[in-house]
Amino acid sequence: MTLLFLDIGGGELVLILLVIVIFFGANKIPELARGLGQGIRQFKDATGSIQREIEKSIEEQPQAAKTAKPDAPQVKPPENAVAQKPADAPVFPEDPQAPKGE
Repeated sequence: MTLLFLDIGGGELVLILLVIVIFFGANKIPELARGLGQGIRQFKDATGSIQREIEKSIEEQPQAAKTAKPDAPQVKPPENAVAQKPADAPVFPEDPQAPKGE
C-alpha cells in the first residue's frame, strides 16, 4: 500500500498511526476524527454554496440581457442627405469646401 504523493509504505503508515495513538490516546482519536469530518463537511458546503451562486449569476445574465432596453434607436440618415461641416470646424487649404479668400 503506497500513497503516490507522499510515497509512504505500509510500515511507515503503521508507525505514524502508532505515534498518533500514543500522542493523543485512544479515547481522543474519535473526537479528533469527528472534528476533522465536520471541518471537511463545512468546507464542502461552502464550496458548494459558492458554486451555486456562480451558476445562478451566470443564468441571470442572459435573462437580464433579454429584458434590458436597447440603448438609443439607430437612426439612419436619408440617402440624399449631404454632410455639412459645423460652423466652428477648422478650415484647411486642401479642403474643397473652404472659401478661396482665406
